[in-house]
Amino acid sequence: MSKLLALDVALLPPPDVRQRAIDLSAALPGDSPDRLRLDAEHIPHVTLTQQFIRIEELEPAFERIDEVLRAERPLTVHVTGGGKSAHSVWMAVERTDVLAGLHERLMEALRGFERPAGTAAAFVDGDARVGDVLWVTGYRLKSSFHHFTPHITLGPGDTPPHIAPFSFEADTVAACHLGRFCTCRRPLRTWTLA
Repeated sequence: MSKLLALDVALLPPPDVRQRAIDLSAALPGDSPDRLRLDAEHIPHVTLTQQFIRIEELEPAFERIDEVLRAERPLTVHVTGGGKSAHSVWMAVERTDVLAGLHERLMEALRGFERPAGTAAAFVDGDARVGDVLWVTGYRLKSSFHHFTPHITLGPGDTPPHIAPFSFEADTVAACHLGRFCTCRRPLRTWTLA
């Protein structure tokens, strides 16, 4: 049986925005050791795709990502404020046509590499919650295309943090091995948008 890996293809914000996200994450209430805290090893990011993939298919998948990104230019990303879902808060990112188009092209390019039946073993150090596995398993159905809601997850919370709107240029895309809380843990390949 082929070993699976939990993969996230994501936009990485520039260092100043990454630090802002890390600071906001650190300021969230609660001190449980079993909660998401962004830092250098839990990388702030805007997810473009998530899936389980066979390890031996990573290189062909990266070639497909190469093809999609070859014509892409740096994106202007607009943070519109704080946002939240049932259990997490985030930096809300405007869903522009350019960002949604990139998401859709990557989803289509990687469709043939998606594998069902991922488990916690597919995550960094085999450490994932049931909810993490279910999230990646259901990403195409529940979080992509018309459900695509770009954001930078900060951590658990009930009240979105106050974030004044701002914009930044994003020129780095990374394919990352996912860890607990579906956070980007280990970049496997990065691309710079020309």
